[in-house]
Amino acid sequence: MKILQISVGIIRNPLNQIFITQRAADAHMANKLEFPGGKIEAGETPEEALARELQEEVGITPCNATLFDKLEYQFPDRHITLWFFMVERWEGEPWGKEGQFGMWVEQGALEADKFPPANEPIITRLIQGMKAC
Repeated sequence: MKILQISVGIIRNPLNQIFITQRAADAHMANKLEFPGGKIEAGETPEEALARELQEEVGITPCNATLFDKLEYQFPDRHITLWFFMVERWEGEPWGKEGQFGMWVEQGALEADKFPPANEPIITRLIQGMKAC
């Protein structure tokens, strides 16, 4: 069984829009929407992995990243630990640097069923946060 540690960026602009991308057709959870991020490599902190992955995937450098949540999820073939970081300041403009589709979505319009199941509690929390405003 694979055991993975993954850093994820919730890239949110001042308009409360979140930048999301679409997983590759040949990836685990193919074609699902996702918050950009990726595997934490040996010797990397979650923050270092986040900065590297956001640069590789969407071409931005985070200026700050605040831990939003950490959760674990069990798939039949893998166990993942996800480190979700809120990124509200960055350098560059996010785009699908690896050819993936990317778009800005209103925070309150995120749809959990379009994301991998491990994202559901995060999306629920983000949407509830909008209703509190």
